[in-house]
Amino acid sequence: MSLSVGAPQQHKQPSRKGKKAWRKNVDVSEVQKGLEDARAEVIKGGIIAEKPSESLFTLDTTGSEEIRKTYKSTKPLKADQILAARSAIPAISTHKRLGVTNGIVEPSSKRRRGNGVTIKEYERLKHIAYGGESVRKDVVETEGSASHDLWAPLTTSTEEQDPQLSYLEKPRSIKPPSTLQKAPISLLASSSSLPAVPKPKPGISYNPVFQDWDALLTSAGAAEVAAEHKRRADAVAEAEKQALIAAAQDERENDQYKTEDESAWEGFESENEVAAWLKRKRPERKTPAERNKVKRRKEAERQAKWEAQMRKRDKQAKQLGSIIKEVERVAKAKAMLVRKDDKGSSSEDEVDAQVLRRRKLGKHNLPEPPLELVLPDELRDSLRLLRPEGNLLSDRFRNIMLRGKIETRKPISQSKKAKRTTTEKWTHKDFRVPGEI
Repeated sequence: MSLSVGAPQQHKQPSRKGKKAWRKNVDVSEVQKGLEDARAEVIKGGIIAEKPSESLFTLDTTGSEEIRKTYKSTKPLKADQILAARSAIPAISTHKRLGVTNGIVEPSSKRRRGNGVTIKEYERLKHIAYGGESVRKDVVETEGSASHDLWAPLTTSTEEQDPQLSYLEKPRSIKPPSTLQKAPISLLASSSSLPAVPKPKPGISYNPVFQDWDALLTSAGAAEVAAEHKRRADAVAEAEKQALIAAAQDERENDQYKTEDESAWEGFESENEVAAWLKRKRPERKTPAERNKVKRRKEAERQAKWEAQMRKRDKQAKQLGSIIKEVERVAKAKAMLVRKDDKGSSSEDEVDAQVLRRRKLGKHNLPEPPLELVLPDELRDSLRLLRPEGNLLSDRFRNIMLRGKIETRKPISQSKKAKRTTTEKWTHKDFRVPGEI
């Protein structure tokens, strides 16, 4: 059974009377085939008969290396050949045009504004209108040298202020703190400067010399013994202090009970039982003569202080030459001391002692350095058996605090929480019974 759908054909009947007979007895298969061939040629790039010879034929005298390599390679799959075939006619655009719909209602997720613009498109246009990333791209300056001055004034051009906003204060320039120009104050009691990375002691090496290790062990042991003696002495002193406080409190209570019993037996109260505000004297108002006397005394003290300052100033003016020489001598001494510290000529024992000064920076004490000592049973003769000890970050942080770069701090184990108070409102009691006035 033929499934071809086309014009009815009856080629043997020569009669062509009428429109139906003409359509039935005319053979148009060649015309259909020609149209199909022409359509296929258009899809492949154009009709061959209409193309010039230059576009159809080329004269190759040498041959192509790529074609030779292609023929030598394996044959591609038929599926890859079908997918690789591309039509010269561009595909139909799938871009959705505004105002043209396919009759299907859009889901609720694609919401639109009143003017037909989607929310996503509206946000994109607003992002472009208000600058977007271009507004915040100059926050970090990538041009220029790496030595950026944080406190330098801004070099951007200042725009003219709107006259309608003339009542607003103009932005002030950034002012560095006064302590920025001052050198940090070290926590060491000695005047020697501490290097940023101090040299470690030779006794803490993984394979130390016996003399250095023995000296370090002896000094560490002596320090621990001294600390234990101090702890015991402090404990004994604290116990004695608490005992004396308890004895004094018991004696005071006994005397108070005895005085109250005697007073009650004799029929009157003692003076100790009288309130303190009854024994306070009433302040009397000063007379004009007394106020004038106080004023004259204050004026005389002010005048004497002024005269003492003037005498001191005159004395310094006379000794100006000697003061200049003294200042120069102190400056030379400090320069020599700094030069010695830079060369490392200062003894390491003074720096290692780390005798701190009494006044500290901050309310917390400087954390104690870790005990960098290896016991005899912990010494290893191989790097593979060596156990890592210490923490470079904590050592560096403690050294920064010791040099006075930052104040002394301690880690926050638990952050403070906001205090909340609970109150009961009495508004539920403010009501009236119906019918009452």
